[in-house]
Amino acid sequence: MPSKFAIGIEYQGTAYCGWQFQQHCISVQQELEQALSNIANEPISLHCAGRTDTGVHAIGQVAHFCSHSQRPIRAWVQGVNTQLPQDIRVTWAVPVAEDFHARFSAQARQYRYVIFNRPVHSAILANRVTWEGRPLNEQQMHLAAQALVGEQDFSAFRAAGCQAAHARRQVQSISVTRQQDFVFVDIQANAFLHHMVRNIVGSLMVVGRAEKSADWIADLLSKGDRTQAGVTAPAAGLYFVNAIYPAEFKIPQQSLNRLLWQGSDL
Repeated sequence: MPSKFAIGIEYQGTAYCGWQFQQHCISVQQELEQALSNIANEPISLHCAGRTDTGVHAIGQVAHFCSHSQRPIRAWVQGVNTQLPQDIRVTWAVPVAEDFHARFSAQARQYRYVIFNRPVHSAILANRVTWEGRPLNEQQMHLAAQALVGEQDFSAFRAAGCQAAHARRQVQSISVTRQQDFVFVDIQANAFLHHMVRNIVGSLMVVGRAEKSADWIADLLSKGDRTQAGVTAPAAGLYFVNAIYPAEFKIPQQSLNRLLWQGSDL
């Protein structure tokens, strides 16, 4: 009987067409499955906590796989990393119970959106943050965002091609904070619709630029009309931070301190 493992994955998504395997381009899943298969000496299939889109990054993606191969834990981390490109890394691996599923066992997911807010963009941070050259009022953005908390219909922030059966999601928390030139939008929900975070951020930036008042977000939510909301924010600023599981699975959590972008953290 095969053993089941969960792994933590960090990646810079710029070079990839998202997490999910696709025939026409290279995906994060494709690179990882090939690396794991090389170490296991058998085909490995991965299931992840949350499929990210083209250009989206992760510091705490979680996936699981099964293998008949007997390998030490370090082989599923250091060994796999020797087979990966430098912009993808396995950060931990743990054996998990047979009933664990990276997607269906998750109780919530956390994302962070990073906006670099100064008149001139950064060459160092290209493709790692979203640049906004106009001043943003993060306090008004935070105020507006609180209308999103709770279980609600998020049709106003749902991509046209979203394949979810319905648009009801439970946003458990959302905050907008600033550290010097960086504005952070942190959001946790039980699940997300396609482009939901990026669509929310695009509308919050409209409020931040004082083009709309803070109560506009609540109005958008009640109308449920995607065409009246702001544009979809770029993928470059979005990070999958954590998938949250019941304590008995003992899945490691990542710290937001890894995305503070200060000093040596660059």
